[in-house]
Amino acid sequence: MAALTNTDCPSLELLARGKVRDLYAVDDRTLLFVATDRISAFDVVMKNIPTNIEVSSTEDEDRLLMLESPFPIAKGIPGKGKILTQISDFWFDLFKDTVPHHLITCNVDEMPASVQQYRSQIEGRAMLVKKLKILPVEAIVRGYISGGIGFGWQGSAWSEYQKKGTMCDMPLPAGLQESEEFPAAVFTPSTKAEMGDHDENIHPDKLPAIIGDKLAKELADLAVKLYTKARNYAKEKGIIIADTKFEFGVDADNTLVLADEVLTPDSSRFWPADKYTLGKGQPSYDKQYLRDYLTSINFDKTTGVELPSSVIDNTMEKYVEAFTILTGKAPIL
Repeated sequence: MAALTNTDCPSLELLARGKVRDLYAVDDRTLLFVATDRISAFDVVMKNIPTNIEVSSTEDEDRLLMLESPFPIAKGIPGKGKILTQISDFWFDLFKDTVPHHLITCNVDEMPASVQQYRSQIEGRAMLVKKLKILPVEAIVRGYISGGIGFGWQGSAWSEYQKKGTMCDMPLPAGLQESEEFPAAVFTPSTKAEMGDHDENIHPDKLPAIIGDKLAKELADLAVKLYTKARNYAKEKGIIIADTKFEFGVDADNTLVLADEVLTPDSSRFWPADKYTLGKGQPSYDKQYLRDYLTSINFDKTTGVELPSSVIDNTMEKYVEAFTILTGKAPIL
């Protein structure tokens, strides 16, 4: 199975290419999110030779150059995007009575004909979603203190605590050990960076100035509520959700709506409960394996690198294992 690193849906308007997802406009009310197999760490997309686009003419070559930007030689993890989409679909369903969400369907048969024509590219990895006004912040919830030295929300909590006794500038009790569980989940928002930049953790007190008092309180309460529900569910399955990030938007009525991906191995830290040991870093079912590899080769955190086959295979194996444990079934790849 070749990795899908870029999509090509020329009859749809391409709005953006994120680190993982390609975003298309379908009509005035709906969007198409397609999870590719690109993978990033420390906010940098990893690179290799592209494998999924056939070039048969000069016109195709020109289109390929356009499609590849800003990931000119991204290879990715074959099938990863399908797992991200299918696990998000699972969580959206679990949360359906807890929060409104943007997902309309993941079933290509239920999507408009303008989308169905791209079935060969998007099957199993696409979400048709409601168009929202996305909030310019990420709602991060932490149940455990973890995270090494690096960029972004997943790389800072433990190292900040070691240096200053704080997390996102919030004082924490003295004497915490690495990977220790907090008495209650902690909400630690971040700003949402532009492509190529890094998200910035902020104190929750700064949130009202960005999105207003009402939404700030609703966002904090709802993010903790969702994390707690997911944490409790996952514990019964043998997985600890150490932390995660949610994204939200608002609809025409200014109602808070859960958006983007939800509780995937890309957006969360999953630990096997039977291997949990207080006072050290934990084995994981997420991108931590990739981060550890990059740290071992002194990755500069600026330029994507080619990943060895062993890292690609082992990362995918962990994603599949997490999906299977949490949902009780194998992903459709």
